[in-house]
Formats: sequence, C-alpha cells, structure tokens
Amino acid sequence: MNIMSIPAAIKTIIVFASMLVLARFHVPLGIALVAGGVALNFWAGLAAFETFANVGFCLREPEFWLLIAVTALIIELGKFMTEKGNADELVAATQRWGGRHGRAATLMAMPAMIGLIPMPAGALFSAPFVQQAGEGEESSSEWKCAVNYWFRHIWEYWWPLYPGVILTMSIFEIEAARFIAAQFLFTVVAVSSGYLFLVKPRVKAFAHGGDAKRGSNRRAAFLLVPLVVVVASLFILPPCFERLFPDMHIQTRKLLAVLAGLLAGHVVIICDGRNRTGSWPSVKSLCSALLEKRSINVLFTLSGVLIFKGMLDRAGLLPLASEELINSGIPIVLAVAMLPFLAGVVTGLTLGFAGISFPLVVGLVATPGSGLSPLSTLVLAYGFGYMGMMVSPVHLCLLVTKDYFGSHLADIYRQILPCVLSVATYATIAHCLFHLLGW
Repeated sequence: MNIMSIPAAIKTIIVFASMLVLARFHVPLGIALVAGGVALNFWAGLAAFETFANVGFCLREPEFWLLIAVTALIIELGKFMTEKGNADELVAATQRWGGRHGRAATLMAMPAMIGLIPMPAGALFSAPFVQQAGEGEESSSEWKCAVNYWFRHIWEYWWPLYPGVILTMSIFEIEAARFIAAQFLFTVVAVSSGYLFLVKPRVKAFAHGGDAKRGSNRRAAFLLVPLVVVVASLFILPPCFERLFPDMHIQTRKLLAVLAGLLAGHVVIICDGRNRTGSWPSVKSLCSALLEKRSINVLFTLSGVLIFKGMLDRAGLLPLASEELINSGIPIVLAVAMLPFLAGVVTGLTLGFAGISFPLVVGLVATPGSGLSPLSTLVLAYGFGYMGMMVSPVHLCLLVTKDYFGSHLADIYRQILPCVLSVATYATIAHCLFHLLGW
C-alpha cells in the first residue's frame, strides 16, 4: 500500500500519536511539535522547499512573536508576585480576611492567588504557604499536596493571562468576553469540588490556633494592581485598536491589548521597586526569571505549538481528515473529548493538549454536517483536555509539589479523583446544554 494514499485522518492520527510518544520519551515538546508539523507537510505531498518555506512563514507571523513577548512578560510578573516580601503580605492578608477560618482560607487562597500568575512549576511557589498553614494538625503530606495542586489550577480554564487560554481563543477564534462566559463555571465547579472533597472535612480542625499575621491591607491590595491592569486592558483596548487599525486581524489586536496591559503592569512594578529601594531596578533584575531553564522550556514549547498549528493549517489535511472522520461512523463527540484528554495525559501541559488537539477539533466543527456548535465543543474539549493534564504523571506542577511534600502519586490521585470526576461531569453536562441551545 502506498503510504501517500493513506486517508488524511489516519495520517493526522499517526503524526499526532507519534508526537505524544516522543513527548512521553522526554523529547522536548517543542521539538516534537515542529517535527510533527514538518511530517504532516511532507505526508500531504508538499516538496521540501515548500515545507521549510511554511516553517519560515510561521516564524514571520506577527502573532508568533506577540505570543512569545506576552508569555515572557507574564513570567516576569510571576517573579514579582512570588518574591518573599510580597508573598508574605498576601499570606497575611488572606489569614486576616478569613477570620476564624483564616488558616483554611489560606490553604485555598494562596495556591489560587499564585495561580493567577502563569509560571513554570507554579505550585512549587505556593507549597511553602500551604505547608505553613497546615502545620500542627493531623494532615497527611498527600492531602496538603492535593490541596496545593488542585487550587493552583482553578483559573486556567478562562484566565486570560495563561498562554494556553490565549492560544485556545486564537484557535477557536472566540472573543474574550464570550470565551470567559462559556468557561467561567469551570472555576466555580473546581472551587466547589475542591472545598467539598478536600477542605471541608478538615475545616473544624483548622478553625483554632494560627493567629492572623500582621500586615498591610493596602500593600496586599497594591500587589494585585498589575493583574487588574492587564485584565482591564483585555476588555478596554481591543475596541480602541479596532478604530486605530481597522485592517488588523482580531487576534493580533487582542494580543496587542494583553501586551500593552502587561507593559503597563510592569511600569507599576518598576515604580514600586524604585520607591522601596531608592533606585531603579536594573535590566538584568527585570529579566532574571527569563534566564531560568524552566522559563526557557516554556517559551520553546510555545514556539513549537505555534509552528505546529501553522504547519497543520498549511498542510491542507484538516478538511479532508474531518470529513473522513464524520463518514467513518466514529462518534465525533467521542473524538472531541478523547483527543484532548489523551494529549493532556501525555504532555501534562495546557499548551500541549490545546496546541496538538484543538486544531483537529476545530476542523471537526467546521465540517458541514458535523452537528457541532463552537461553544459546546469548546467546553467538552477543554474540560476533558484539562482533566487529562491534571492526572498526567508528567505534569510539572504535580511532580514538583509531590517532591516538596514527599508524597506518593497514587495517594495524591486518590485525593483529587472526586474533583477530577466533578469537572469532567460538568464538561459533559455543559456540552449537552450548549448543544441544545445551539451555542
């Protein structure tokens, strides 16, 4: 059988599986994604010159470099939020605001607060605070690890600072307000299930002892200003850019808005450093987080995702693959749920499951006769992809927080399994409801 005559759907699935295998054997995900994109182009019948010209085309796209710049600034913003003095202020504030249940509030709030800032292995930054809040009680290391891990990840369903969220909005071509409205209830379900299954059984044990620490409410509130500036910019600036640049692509305007908000947020950070130390921070100190290996890996993975997406589009296989899948009799809904879940399990990254599987999912939605609607498909694919990522044994946050608390993976899985099933159940219900409403 001529390998070029293999159906487009099978070609895509083989390349897809090959990338997952490479990632599982510790080939950097960025390299695996670029290799997958090149393989798809060759298998689609494109010549070597055309294939590598497509790589160059991806690298010339404005969205590529805007996403890299946005992610780099987000990493530096994370460094500011987790500096010891700033983190201590935030911990003290959560204990004061939580009143009698200040310690329980800290257990949930600190991972959640750190989770507002996307950063490599972010759960490691909140782990010391959870450890401190959980001292003096009969709480297992696995339980503290599960609490830290779960509440660290309650925002990434919709929070617009996450590269995976930005990438998903770009792939699905959904406006930020509509995307957030569709995805926000995931956070409500995640918080509710985390409290019900993890925290509530131990609330009484944490209701005594652990006096609230002194600190400044004003300082704690100020530390959130850069976040507020960035989020506000995402809603305020795109209409302004539309008037100024009417021919600019909507996704480019959106990324410019986030970039402008992050730059404004960093001005606040720079001025704060000047007020506290009496001197302006150096360029080296402002870029120190970007020089860390974990940060470089994140930027490299993001680059691979963007190149793969562009190569997949230019290979021209998606429309054919989508049509073949529909005609094969395989339930499309099953493919929409399981492809992201599998990618999430193997890569342990939102960028991984979004970048690898969502272009395929969007191709299914766009195929005439698929019966899928955009938002109903989004909640199903994202919900299952995210749960795959949360149970992935290669998820960096899970690995570093496991090592910090000296826990065992099996015990952590047992703790978070009810939460995972709750979110997966909601994703299924939301998909059915949105589908009935035609969303």
